[in-house]
Amino acid sequence: MYKILANTFFLGKDIIHLTECHSTNDEALRRLKAKEIAEGSIIITDNQTKGRGQRGNVWVVEPGKNLTFSIVLRPDYLMPTEQFWLNMVVSLAIWETLSSYLSGIWVKWPNDLVHDQSGKIGGVLIENLIQNTSIEYSVIGIGLNINQRNFSLPYACSMATLAGQEFDKWEIFKLLVKNLERQYLLLKKGNRLQIKSDYLQHLFRSSIWARYDDGEEFEGKILGIEDDGRLRIEKKSGSVHRYAFKELRFL
Repeated sequence: MYKILANTFFLGKDIIHLTECHSTNDEALRRLKAKEIAEGSIIITDNQTKGRGQRGNVWVVEPGKNLTFSIVLRPDYLMPTEQFWLNMVVSLAIWETLSSYLSGIWVKWPNDLVHDQSGKIGGVLIENLIQNTSIEYSVIGIGLNINQRNFSLPYACSMATLAGQEFDKWEIFKLLVKNLERQYLLLKKGNRLQIKSDYLQHLFRSSIWARYDDGEEFEGKILGIEDDGRLRIEKKSGSVHRYAFKELRFL
């Protein structure tokens, strides 16, 4: 099913398909350290048994129904403090892909894709290998709910539950990798203003008042994203706060 991609320059020229594995990110990191794979390689599985999300959450999928894969990149032009730029381009590529089929899709800081009514449809987990002052390699783990219809979590959804039909996973995969390569090359060329502008345009709850919890519940409005990935929020009092990944919950 998973052939070498013809519609890309360097992503997906080496696709490793595993029927089952614990985690495609773990497998990619293991092979990278053993020098068995290079930039552009993709590891994809039908059944990920120990997928991980942000905050140590478990990413559970029904075998064969969804897309779970990891892409190897070499963004050695980025410093470790700049890694959120990768998150932005990956999130934009997924948003663009899903929005080719569905409406109401948003990027939710820091690393989820959500539907405005039905909840989470996908997530991203980026893990980096650092060398000196740059990111030597990044492993981009992507999980997308495609054809799964039953979920153990009440806030999860899929393309199938939203559209009432099943989708061709291979077509979505090809489009996503193509979009990701294009967004990544924009970053590599230095088009950061465009990337950040696009990200904010599609950011869940951007510029609207909503409920959050930073140790205590409050009403706030997302103003933007710092270059290091921190979320900038204005509280009703007028004070502006900046939050790292695990310092804020959406309510």
